[in-house]
Parts: sequence; C-alpha cells; structure tokens
Amino acid sequence: MAGETRPARRPQRWFEFRRPIPAAWVWILGGAAWVVFFGLWEWANASGAANDLLLPPPHLVIAKLAELLSGQEFLRDILDSILRILGSFVGACVIALPLGVLMGSFPTVEAFFNPFVSAWRYLPATSFIPVLLMWFGTGEEPKLALLFIGVVFFLITLTMDHTQQVRGELIDTAMTLGANRGQILWTVIVPAAMPNIVVAMRQMLAVSWTYLVIAEIVAQTTGIGAMMWRARRFLHTDEIMAGIILIGFLGVLFDSLFRLVHRLLFPYLHERR
Repeated sequence: MAGETRPARRPQRWFEFRRPIPAAWVWILGGAAWVVFFGLWEWANASGAANDLLLPPPHLVIAKLAELLSGQEFLRDILDSILRILGSFVGACVIALPLGVLMGSFPTVEAFFNPFVSAWRYLPATSFIPVLLMWFGTGEEPKLALLFIGVVFFLITLTMDHTQQVRGELIDTAMTLGANRGQILWTVIVPAAMPNIVVAMRQMLAVSWTYLVIAEIVAQTTGIGAMMWRARRFLHTDEIMAGIILIGFLGVLFDSLFRLVHRLLFPYLHERR
C-alpha cells in the first residue's frame, strides 16, 4: 500500500553465520588466498628460507609447466591420467550407486552388505599394490584397480547414507497411493536422494585424484605421476612441482564441471531465495 516503508536492509558484514555473500566477494577472497600463497612461496625463496633446488620459486615452476605443456609427450601423459581417473571412477559408480541405493532403501540389504563394505573402507588402498601387481602384471589393470579400490567402498557408504536421509513421509505417501516397491524406489527414493548422491560423487572424484600419483608410480609407464617419478631421479624438482600444480588444476576443473552438472540437473536447489 501507498505510504508503506520497507524495513532497511541490514548491511553485509564480514562474518555472518551462513548468510550468502556477494559473488564479487567470492572471487576476490578466493583470488586473495592464492595471491598470499604464491607471495609467501616467492618470499621464502627470495629470502633464502627455502632451498631453490628442493623448492624452486613459483615463477620457475610455472615456466617449467608451460615448457612441459608445449611437448606432445606430456600432453599424452595428461590424457592417460585423465582416462585412468574417468575409467576407474565410472567403474566405481556402476557398482557403488545401485548397491548404495539398495542398502539405504532396504534394511535387509544393508544388514548383509554393510559389515563387509565397512571393513574394506578401513583398508588402505596402497596396501593392495603388491598383490595387484602379482594378479595383473605391470599394465593398465593394476593402476585402474588401485584407483577403483580407493573410491568404491566410500562411495557405497555415502550413497547409502544419503538414501537413508530421504524423508519417510514421501515413501508413506507413495505407498498410500498404491505404488509398488519398484515404483517407490525409482520415482521417489532415487530422485529424492540423487542431488546428495551427485555431491558425494564429486567428493569421491577428488579422492580419486589424490591416488593418481601412487597408481602411476606402479610400473611407471605414462601419466603425470610417472613423469614426476622420473623427474625425482634427476632432482628436477621444478617438474615435480609443475606436476603437482597441474593435478590440482585438473582436480579443480573436474570439480567445477561436477558443480555445473549439479546446477543443470537440479536447478531448483540453486535458486536464490
């Protein structure tokens, strides 16, 4: 109505509990963290606090990364690493997502599988390297198997947990309307749990990248990790640091792609309120 006054909007403060901040702040603060990181790194070398042989300054590492990227061999290494990550992760999802949904939906399935899955979660994937080499030799199989083992059991558990968080009222309503178990599973439980399951997939893909170097050290052939291990023999620390930075960049890139997929699949969860 005419004459009504709207309440004054509270100014944005630096520290607010769970209050969204402007997009400009996100970019500025995120960039500032990297400026501080590389600034301290550069200062450590300039002041003599860091040994240039063991920790080259960032400008030399970036220059070495640009040099490596200009060569066809390193580009093939990058492609091989990406294919290993994607192949092992897709394989883990094929097993983990259906099993996790069933475990989260039916207590009998959980009672059967959960003790087994929980035990495997506490076994370090790297402890399987000797036996994987004996089983599969020195080809691609042990690398893919190691990356698979490092992800699949955690992804099963996360998928089960997110499925169990689906509200019981939704299931009860579907049963009241006469839906059978298959209809409830595919039209109620899976759609309700899927947004959080996609988030779990994004988190576990990050874990998969952390195993990459270890997997590629196994029977060194190609890949970013193999390049870093070869550089270690000749104390080429700048190449090792360049590989670390590249893996971090690729991890952030794939994480951003997963975020984009989440926005496209579930736009209603990202609407501003």
